[in-house]
Amino acid sequence: MGIFEKIFRRHPHWGVHPDDHKLPAADVPLRALPLPERLYVPMQQHVGGPARPIVLVGQHVLKGQLIAEPQGNVSAPVHAPTSGEVSAIGEITAPHPSGLAQLAITIAPDGADAWCERLPVADPFALAPAEIARRTAAAGVVGLGGATFPAAVKFNLGRRLKVSTLIVNGGECEPYLSSDDRIMRDRADEVVDGLRIVMYAIGAGEALVGIEDNKPQAIAAMRVAAAAFGNVHVRPVPARYPMGSDKQLIQTLTGKEVPADARAAEVGVLVHNVSTCAAVHRALRRGEPLVERIVTLNGGALTRPGNVLAPIGTPVVDLLRFAGVSGRPARLVLGGPMMGIVLPHARVPIVKGASGILAFDAAEARTPAAGPCIRCGSCTRACPMGLLPLEMASRIGVDDLDGATGFGLSDCIGCGCCAYVCPSHIPLVQYFSYAKGELSARERSKLRNDATRRLADERVARLEREARDKAAAAAKRKAERDAAKAAAGAGLRPPPVRVVNPASEAAT
Repeated sequence: MGIFEKIFRRHPHWGVHPDDHKLPAADVPLRALPLPERLYVPMQQHVGGPARPIVLVGQHVLKGQLIAEPQGNVSAPVHAPTSGEVSAIGEITAPHPSGLAQLAITIAPDGADAWCERLPVADPFALAPAEIARRTAAAGVVGLGGATFPAAVKFNLGRRLKVSTLIVNGGECEPYLSSDDRIMRDRADEVVDGLRIVMYAIGAGEALVGIEDNKPQAIAAMRVAAAAFGNVHVRPVPARYPMGSDKQLIQTLTGKEVPADARAAEVGVLVHNVSTCAAVHRALRRGEPLVERIVTLNGGALTRPGNVLAPIGTPVVDLLRFAGVSGRPARLVLGGPMMGIVLPHARVPIVKGASGILAFDAAEARTPAAGPCIRCGSCTRACPMGLLPLEMASRIGVDDLDGATGFGLSDCIGCGCCAYVCPSHIPLVQYFSYAKGELSARERSKLRNDATRRLADERVARLEREARDKAAAAAKRKAERDAAKAAAGAGLRPPPVRVVNPASEAAT
């Protein structure tokens, strides 16, 4: 029995085994999506500050041209997904269940798909690691597994903390999704070259590629691509959701457990998704920024499911039309069914983190009515983080958010295992998402109140200081006048009276 099986058997209860629903989409050859009539490119496609537009309405842009620059230390630039004219810069519906507005640049493609000047690097390993990070950041590469954290920021963190192992996440444990599976099958050489560049950039000595054992073709393709490199190891892992979560994959592959409130780099490892590694390869070897990605189109409402290579900013409605939507989908999901988000409508665009668009029919979208908690403990056994979901939910139900936090609410990864196994069909993930949002809102409100109170205290202190200064200046002037009167009464020549500007006196 190998170390991975031993580790897995020591933790036999966490996670769930939902039907994967990956076929037939996973086995359909990758297709390229025709250019839509309009591309809506959001400025917020990554963790951190939104990008700032640097183009004007009516301006012609080329594919890969920088159209929005990053703002802040954690941010990412945005590039034109194709050549065409900037037709609008304004708000669109965000790809988010709230349906709130979001700033985006609208591009009308000219059909030429003409690239801007690209600056490929023949040998990335001849560059300094800092230069690799700079080029990766300039290409707008973010985590494509769903987290969308700017990749270059993780490069610098890994090098600073001297990580020894790169974990390459090819788990793709979410049902229905197969975009990572396809990129490993079709572009394994790009993935392996990209992960080797990442290893060099962070200073890691080895890479472990974790792929769930229900993807035999991807495992075979990656092993062939990695055969020439002795420090790149392809490791099949048991197919169990959420094996693709960073902490679970790290524990399964290395036996290391990432503590609560700690980062993976602090235990000597760094995790990057296989699609992210392929994007790093293209950014360095071809000089191409991140302007397109593989998207899984799946669900019972589609007649031609599969994976497509689509430009960032493509409206969901164009993707559904390409995949042959049958009737009106009962539910649209961005991402997977367990951790994805329900879309308000099909007129929203895909973003860098859009691994899949799922169009569910009525049977797939059916949600059973929730009943009372029977305290069976199924949610506790399934939780991959070792939490007590029933205790957190009971406290959230009476608005005791501090109590829920005491039971580890901040450690919840929102995987949905607890809700999946709940015999009462309680929407536990919704409870936890609500509580986290409410806690964030309270924290923001507290920060605003603290800032307001600080400004008020500073104003009071300033007014008191000005009043004291004015009183001191008035007392000084009165003393000088009294001295002048006394001198005049004694027949002496009075000293000159100095005219004092109250403002300048107060300043001194």
